[in-house]
Amino acid sequence: MHGFTCFSRSPIFSFKIHFAGFSLILRVISVKKSMAGKISYIFLCMNVIPLLAAAASRACSAQSDAKCSQTGEWNGEFFPGIPKIKYEGPYTKNKFAYKWYNAEEVILGKKMKDWLRFSVAFWHTFRGTGVDPFGAPTKFWPWEDGTNSIAMAKRRMRANFEFINKLGVDRWCFHDRDIAPEGKTLQETNSNLDEVVKLAKTLQGNNIRPLWGTAQLFMHPRYMHGAATSSELGVYVYAAAQVKKAMEVTHYLGGENYVFWGGREGYQTLLNTDMEFELDHMAKFLEAAAAYKRKIGFTGTLLIEPKPQEPTKHQYDWDAATTTNFLRKYGLIGDFKLNIECNHATLSGHSCHHDVETARINGLLGNIDANSGDAQTGWDTDQFLTDTREATMIMLSVIKNGGLAPGGLNFDAKLRRESTDVEDLFIAHIVGMDTLARGLRYAAKLIEDGSLAKLIHKRYSSFHNELGALIEAGKADFEMLEKKAMEWGEPTVASAKQELAEMIFNSVL
Repeated sequence: MHGFTCFSRSPIFSFKIHFAGFSLILRVISVKKSMAGKISYIFLCMNVIPLLAAAASRACSAQSDAKCSQTGEWNGEFFPGIPKIKYEGPYTKNKFAYKWYNAEEVILGKKMKDWLRFSVAFWHTFRGTGVDPFGAPTKFWPWEDGTNSIAMAKRRMRANFEFINKLGVDRWCFHDRDIAPEGKTLQETNSNLDEVVKLAKTLQGNNIRPLWGTAQLFMHPRYMHGAATSSELGVYVYAAAQVKKAMEVTHYLGGENYVFWGGREGYQTLLNTDMEFELDHMAKFLEAAAAYKRKIGFTGTLLIEPKPQEPTKHQYDWDAATTTNFLRKYGLIGDFKLNIECNHATLSGHSCHHDVETARINGLLGNIDANSGDAQTGWDTDQFLTDTREATMIMLSVIKNGGLAPGGLNFDAKLRRESTDVEDLFIAHIVGMDTLARGLRYAAKLIEDGSLAKLIHKRYSSFHNELGALIEAGKADFEMLEKKAMEWGEPTVASAKQELAEMIFNSVL
């Protein structure tokens, strides 16, 4: 039974909704019997009640013939009618099939699933609502009941693992506050997290594990000045406790990595900021995290995720090069690697391939958050990567790196605000996975063909002699080089053959 009522003759009016044993009551007090009060009352009836009724109709419902238990918990499929996604080849018209990703197929001596190591991002997939700075949420998934309760958190977790199993991947990523609600105290919050994580451990089974976990140190108002870089000692302490717990549950779940994204670790103006103080504190925080990792026996890799700005005006881990320098300065190279997010790279003025390659040549490529931005916008749009050209260049670096393990490719990407069907969650991941699988295939063709490698080798061939070897060994001083310059005279400069390189690259696409 469901319904609602408005009481117009009372200074207190109520809205009641009943659905499958769920009751939602909203009371608005002290509405005066004035014309303004009546107008407000009518407006509220017209706008709030339909929203509440819609929320109630979705409670404990994942399809039209809802299967609810006595406790109101959902017992049916979350994604009825959507099969387990399988590979059917590039000519299939089936939207619920892979065209390019064939998990067991061997490419350059390794299975595709081992090159790509795909992961589902819990926060975008199951907490994304379509809200933006200019508009309200647009996504109301059938399993949601409008609350952030423990029961709802568990229901989302069940939906998550049904999704993962149907998609055919075996990794997922999470923030602590995405999977369990924050309580009134840290103790209550930790207890909430433990309860949900216990269920996740059961649902994972033996084949699924987190690619990485992390602590959400940016949304709560306590972190408005940062976490590790906060000007408030109490915030630094609280953040440390939160990371400690998040690292423990990541370890408990068998996580392969742990990520630090410092969304608030930066500044809005230098006029009120002691940058050196904040950077030193961030380093001490990360040192303590590395020490605790060793103490609890967590063997996963610690990853830092660069981003130039947003929400701060300047974020301290601006890009791969800046973050590498930070790790080197504070002696943290041995404890940390980088998680390169493609959209963050483009926000810093680089291509994703640039930051991936920068991390690789420094021995710090640990993981990739596979997404993209929009060239016409100036913010982090977190779109699914669908550019085959960019995917091919990224996979060239991944192959040169020997793969990403124990890292992988996490879809830190969300549906567009206007994409509101449940099936869109699958379609988005399928196209993202196919794009990167296609990039892997094309990168392998380039490597097997060898033409591009030969072009690069030839371009630097003038160093392939005795003097070049001395330069690379650090044994050629300026006096020696001056003597050669006098002897050889004006150097000849060969063509870089950029257009030929692009022709070779395009020939495999």
